[in-house]
Amino acid sequence: MNTQERNLALDALQQIAKHEKECGERWGEAVVELKQLRAVTDAHAARWEKLAWLIITTTLAGIATIITSQIV
Repeated sequence: MNTQERNLALDALQQIAKHEKECGERWGEAVVELKQLRAVTDAHAARWEKLAWLIITTTLAGIATIITSQIV
C-alpha cells in the first residue's frame, strides 16, 4: 500500500468517524425528544380517560334516572 492509498484510507476512516459521531448525537437528541413526547402523550391520555369516565358515568346515571322514573 503506497502513501497515497494510505492517506485516502485514513481520510475515509476520519469521515466515517465524523459521520458516526454526528449520527450518535442526533440519535441522543431524538431519544430525549421521544421521552418528552411519551410523557406529554401519557398526560394527554390520562385527561381523555377521565373525560371518558365522566361521560360514561353521566350517561349511565341518566339512563338509570329514566328507567326509575318510568317504573315509579
